[in-house]
Amino acid sequence: MSQASAHPPRAIPQSAGIPRLRWGIGVLLGIGILINYFDRVSLSVAAPQVQSEFALTPVHLGWLLSGFFWSYALLQIPVGMILDRYGVTAVNRASTFLWSLTCAATAFASGFGTVFAARIGLGVAEAPGFPASSKATGYWFPRQERALATAIFDAAAKFSNVIGVPLVALVVVNFGWRWGFGVTAVLSFLYFVAFYIFYRDPSAHPKLAAEERDYIRAGGATPEGPSGSGEFAMLGYLLRNRKVWGLTIGFAAYGYSFYLFLTWLPDYLVRTMHMDILKSAEFTAIPWGFATIADLAVGGWLIDHLVKRGYDDTLVRKSVLVGGMVLGLAVIGAPFTTDPRWAVVWISIALSGLAAAAPVGWSIPSLIAPRGGTASIGGVMNFFNNLMGVVAPIVTGYIVAATDSFSAAFIAAAIVLVIGILSYVFVLGRLDPIPEPATSSLRGAA
Repeated sequence: MSQASAHPPRAIPQSAGIPRLRWGIGVLLGIGILINYFDRVSLSVAAPQVQSEFALTPVHLGWLLSGFFWSYALLQIPVGMILDRYGVTAVNRASTFLWSLTCAATAFASGFGTVFAARIGLGVAEAPGFPASSKATGYWFPRQERALATAIFDAAAKFSNVIGVPLVALVVVNFGWRWGFGVTAVLSFLYFVAFYIFYRDPSAHPKLAAEERDYIRAGGATPEGPSGSGEFAMLGYLLRNRKVWGLTIGFAAYGYSFYLFLTWLPDYLVRTMHMDILKSAEFTAIPWGFATIADLAVGGWLIDHLVKRGYDDTLVRKSVLVGGMVLGLAVIGAPFTTDPRWAVVWISIALSGLAAAAPVGWSIPSLIAPRGGTASIGGVMNFFNNLMGVVAPIVTGYIVAATDSFSAAFIAAAIVLVIGILSYVFVLGRLDPIPEPATSSLRGAA
């Protein structure tokens, strides 16, 4: 990898002796996503019991597994605009409180319809999660630390499957599926209390030292505050930008495979590899454990290390982005084995590659957004990403019902990944900030 670039090297502020409150904020955001994903994976783990109790077909189960993503995806663009207008603190406080309530509601469901309604409600409540974390990371971290900071909350989504799936499985097996949702509801409420007490934006945080604030700003942190042009005008401006669409298509392709594994992997191991719920939970944790390590080590630490060494910012990030997606194509190895150990090896390679690419994708909105546009870009990107959370479980359910096999489902995921790779390579371009829109152009977009 060459250090040569058409862009002159940027002076990197030195962090020696600087207080590290920002990393405490990063960990707090990561814990939120961790618990957020406990809520999401609960149904995947409990699926065999729910399916048995309510006499559901694989098609019904596919719809239930997708229910969360209907409302979650549809709200991503509005939530991005709301976050850009009202900020992370107020929006995430409301979000964390509501998601603890809706998670608890699932435990009292009486059939397909009420489980589906509860999952839609959970999607509404958790919609701000990733865009808010991306926006907060832009506020709190300089560019040269943005990859690792983003990887903390993104890796939490993967790590939730390492500890969350076995935890929920243990509760489900010993106490029933309803208690699985009860436990995650309690954890969600405890996080609401922690976020309410500890999170503030940098400009309002009483414990942020002046040296650390100056270090964050000198390193290119995203400016706080809404766009002066208005959220609808900014959204229209961003939707006409090629970078936004290159990022969006590529991240949606990543999302298809990610959500296929998130929703169907435990059931795949039960159905195809003939495991019980606890054993499938143990095997599920293996690829997600490797994914967590790849997320932090490659998508986080390695990128920041190379950028600090002076390597071209765009070349470093896009190399990991595209390389990780290419490794994701290893998913096509799983259909060609009946040995659960080899299946887990192929899935571990695929998920590790995707996990390395994911924090790069989530760091890009704060790297390319004009003032007041970070959450809007994140919302557009995550809207299409989570449409795949709707599509992947349903398509997989129909494929499994029609073929009694996951082979075609994994091959379909590989085809979608190829489309994403092409978008990242040929459409995204350099990761330079999008110019501030001219006032006249914003009036025309309003």
